[in-house]
Amino acid sequence: MVKKHILNCVFSAALTILPGLAPVHANEQQQAVEEPSLIERYTSSAQDLILKGFELIGINYRFGGTNPDTGLDCSGFVQLVFKETMGILLPRSAREQSEIGAVIDRHELKAGDLVFFNTMRRAFSHVGIYLGDNRFLHAPRTGAEIRVDDMRQSYWIERYNGARRLLSR
Repeated sequence: MVKKHILNCVFSAALTILPGLAPVHANEQQQAVEEPSLIERYTSSAQDLILKGFELIGINYRFGGTNPDTGLDCSGFVQLVFKETMGILLPRSAREQSEIGAVIDRHELKAGDLVFFNTMRRAFSHVGIYLGDNRFLHAPRTGAEIRVDDMRQSYWIERYNGARRLLSR
């Protein structure tokens, strides 16, 4: 029960980051009764991944970084989230992470899937964790912090390489 309360608090706070996930108003409540809540849409594993990822928002990017105290790069961020929430030790680089899991189409993306981009003139050079509603959580670049971005931005559309699913659904 405490975990669910914490998740509700985190997801409530995330609504300011993810504007498409606004709460249901009283006049819409009757329609929403049959629809699952935001939290219920995610599997327990995806909830845990997203919660851990949100805890790391604001951590500085550091090339080659694997420690949140000194900074994380994109693959170090993903590696840490999966290790601490699922006990899964992923390979170190985005390229290596792109070689595991099930290949999925963009229209099949679900929360917790890994999304890959070409940001360094080579395929699968950047990785993030898909949140839903075309948004993903990642460590973007030197001088930036872990944050949520929208995959519909032209920068990400032009660089999208694909996605992998590591969690069973």
